[in-house]
Amino acid sequence: MTKSKLLQMHNVGIVVESLDKAISFFTELGLRLEGRSMVEGEWAGKVTGLGDQSVEIAMMVTPNGQSRLELSRFIVPKIIADHRTAPVNSLGYLRVMFEVDNIDELLPRLKKHGAEVVGEVVNYENIYRLCYIRGVEGLLIGLAQQLGKKTATGVLEKP
Repeated sequence: MTKSKLLQMHNVGIVVESLDKAISFFTELGLRLEGRSMVEGEWAGKVTGLGDQSVEIAMMVTPNGQSRLELSRFIVPKIIADHRTAPVNSLGYLRVMFEVDNIDELLPRLKKHGAEVVGEVVNYENIYRLCYIRGVEGLLIGLAQQLGKKTATGVLEKP
């Protein structure tokens, strides 16, 4: 038998309380709503191990169509834990990072949706400007703006 190979990462999933607020936030960030639907029944619970379930999902897609963010709002069963305020060094903590072209322009727009910069925007070796924000519902999101790149010889090039 031929060994299976990984083809691509399809999506990252995040559970939220308000699908509408999350869709609005991630649309402002630059993702596009690809679809929204209910996932219900025993078959879905066989995948998740939760039994009979009812979940409203929204699939957000990046502008290049290569990556997706699945937002889920559980109706049944009820949410049993909340990790949104856990520190970033917590085991199993989720953070998603997006590359953007202008952090300074984007941050004020995201602040209108409740986002706050966690620490500060930093310059990493003149290659990236980086920051973490607490976005919609306190989700931890990384933003990276590429400034240049190092070649194999260590020389910095502008993109």
